[in-house]
Amino acid sequence: MNPRILVLTLSTFAFGSTAFIFAGVLETMAHDLGVATAVAGQLQTSYVLVSALLGPPLAWLLGRADRKVVLVAALGFGTLANLACAVAPGFQPLLALRTLVGLAAAIAGPSASVAAAALAPPERRGSAVAMVMGGMTVAFVIGIPLGSFVGAHFGWRSTFILAGALTAITFAGVVTLMPSVRPQPPSMGGRIDLTPLLPLYAGGFLCFAANMTVNLFIAPVVRVGAGVTGAGVGLFQMVIGLGSIVGLSLGGRAGDRGEGREWLVFCFFGQLTAMSLHVAATSHLTPPGLPSQILVALAIFVASTSLFSLMPVLSSRIIQTSQGAPLAMAVNGSVNSMGQALGSAVGGFALATVGVPGIPLSAICISVAGLVMTALLIPRRTSPAPVGPP
Repeated sequence: MNPRILVLTLSTFAFGSTAFIFAGVLETMAHDLGVATAVAGQLQTSYVLVSALLGPPLAWLLGRADRKVVLVAALGFGTLANLACAVAPGFQPLLALRTLVGLAAAIAGPSASVAAAALAPPERRGSAVAMVMGGMTVAFVIGIPLGSFVGAHFGWRSTFILAGALTAITFAGVVTLMPSVRPQPPSMGGRIDLTPLLPLYAGGFLCFAANMTVNLFIAPVVRVGAGVTGAGVGLFQMVIGLGSIVGLSLGGRAGDRGEGREWLVFCFFGQLTAMSLHVAATSHLTPPGLPSQILVALAIFVASTSLFSLMPVLSSRIIQTSQGAPLAMAVNGSVNSMGQALGSAVGGFALATVGVPGIPLSAICISVAGLVMTALLIPRRTSPAPVGPP
């Protein structure tokens, strides 16, 4: 295991945990803040919208900067913003602080992916990107369930203290272990042609939207579908992590092979299947107790495997097509964040108007759109292209 890639994985782990650290106690937090659960869910929307809107211009401005310097700055800022969230006096200040955390994530995500591609040999770049994305896997296996456990026992504010601690630890790791990584021409900013990347961006946007429609509202989905509440939600969040381990392993190998349309269609089909299982569980089409719990866990596992199988393939192809341009990866992160924002908004609307079963129903509609778009617009395969010297 390459320690230089491993330290980049810590960054994804920290911000991946931070993104959903409060999901398991969302309903409790909403009650304490005096807002509806659907409204509290917009704390995630603000996070991802800022990350989406500011990611590309920040990548252009910072395109010539050392990736280590950029990551250190983002992690330090993220640590302070997370700790400030823990003492926010009300919903509006907390909403504003979450936007600042989203700003830090917008800077860190593309930098980690570009650095991983630059540090890996050409034949291993798909796996290197998958490993960095594996930080999200660790977040779902450890960070986010730990947030649910801590929040259930010490209050929702403790989840933001935990998020601050994770980013602080990662800050120290990057400062100590990560080498200097400067982008290579022509990927140091400036203008690039994004037209060939548009179908790839659209695929990530729709897959994230479908997945996060359910994931942000995992607490009510698990409560209605499986009859589990409180710290028990963390166990189901760990299933997300298990699925992501499988998905990243499969997706990393597929990225190394240059897989394209067929693989992505398969991932969207898996997403569609998972959301259909969620509809069955939340509509009580299975007996209560263990059968419904197994069904919900299976749905979560399949959805997570599908998303994390798709991410390395899309990211490696974007890196290959753009020759590792930080701006191209920033737009990718931006588009994925916009997908998360759409998912959280759609999920909140479905919850407020239809109820919990409406959440996976809306995710099915998004998954169908992604399946059709991928089948029609994305090429079958691509060949690895250089991304500067390793």
